[in-house]
Amino acid sequence: MTRDEAEAVLTAAGEAGDTGFPLLEAAIACAVHDRPFRDPEPVRTLARSACLRLRERIGGEGPDDALSETMAADLRLNGDLLTHDLAANTDVIDVAERRRGLSATLAVFYLHAAAAVGLTAAGVDFPGHFLVRVETAEGPVALDPFSHGRLVLPSELTRRALRAGLTPQVADRLDLLMAPVSDRQALIRLQNVLFSRALARHDYEAAERSALRRALLDPADHRPWLDVASAREKQGALAGALVALSHARSLEGAEAVWRTASFDRVRMRLN
Repeated sequence: MTRDEAEAVLTAAGEAGDTGFPLLEAAIACAVHDRPFRDPEPVRTLARSACLRLRERIGGEGPDDALSETMAADLRLNGDLLTHDLAANTDVIDVAERRRGLSATLAVFYLHAAAAVGLTAAGVDFPGHFLVRVETAEGPVALDPFSHGRLVLPSELTRRALRAGLTPQVADRLDLLMAPVSDRQALIRLQNVLFSRALARHDYEAAERSALRRALLDPADHRPWLDVASAREKQGALAGALVALSHARSLEGAEAVWRTASFDRVRMRLN
């Protein structure tokens, strides 16, 4: 798959509704868009194995136990404790090979398998580690893909939230801490991680790519286009920055005045 082909997949995913969002294929497209011409079949093979094994487990175990045991015990998916900042941890193709990654990357396999067998699960955009919310007969529970898919108790969620800097009023609200997000937003969180890391190492080409993926995945959001424009401007690609700002300016948002000012600033530099 080429980078252009990956962008076509992401564009189609962006146009899909949340109920039909192709999480696995969109995650593959994100990985190929970052580093093209790689074989994505190991990702699909691992995902098929997860679905088959999870289907065998459900019925004999609770949905949360079945999901965590399938992913962490059977397929050996776990967080990378030793090289947490390794780029491979954010890439589903590399994760399928290494069986190690960030929680947001691992969650792609959790969520895909859960949906395939009829479990009700969703990502939780929790500070620090991305979590997976699973609906059980006793109510929703949170699993941590980074830590062998283990159950995270409400008291631990509160402690984690306080350590992350949330106020006590928010940290005590389980409905807020465990609020589910769409598969689209789960994948966008992963692109946000890549964007932040690229900026930290002044790799503005990589920052541009990750921001563009966010823009394609959520075409109604003007903010990714602002990040695309900023990354292009850092590279000296002022004409490309103006194109991105034009995209942002064409979308509704509260920052319309700021976007117009940014457009004029870049245009003056170009002139």
